[in-house]
Amino acid sequence: MALAQRLKDWAMRMKRDIIAVWLAARDPATPLTARIIAVAVAGYAVSPIDLIPDFIPVLGYLDDLLLVPLGLWLAIRLIPPALMTVYRARAQTIVDRPQSRIAVLVIIGIWVAMTAAVTAWLFSDHL
Repeated sequence: MALAQRLKDWAMRMKRDIIAVWLAARDPATPLTARIIAVAVAGYAVSPIDLIPDFIPVLGYLDDLLLVPLGLWLAIRLIPPALMTVYRARAQTIVDRPQSRIAVLVIIGIWVAMTAAVTAWLFSDHL
């Protein structure tokens, strides 16, 4: 298997597992320690704020390449295997959902229109 394909498969598994860990964090059946770590890992993975900013060469991406996989590994180890199987199956259905580009464009359009309206209101003579 080519390196590019292996990396793509790894990235898809990471995406699925991050969603699975997020689902685990919201389920009371998951042990408390695993839930706390799961929230921290999933939150950090999707957060736009990094421990080390990405614009710093090499180090900026190092935290993403080390912290997320290590935290994910720890969270998965703390979640009972039977539960993790269920969460992974649910996460896979989420990952496999079709994505609509039109819906994305509509949402972006709404945000742009709202931003323009607020900006126009702020800079109008109403103040």
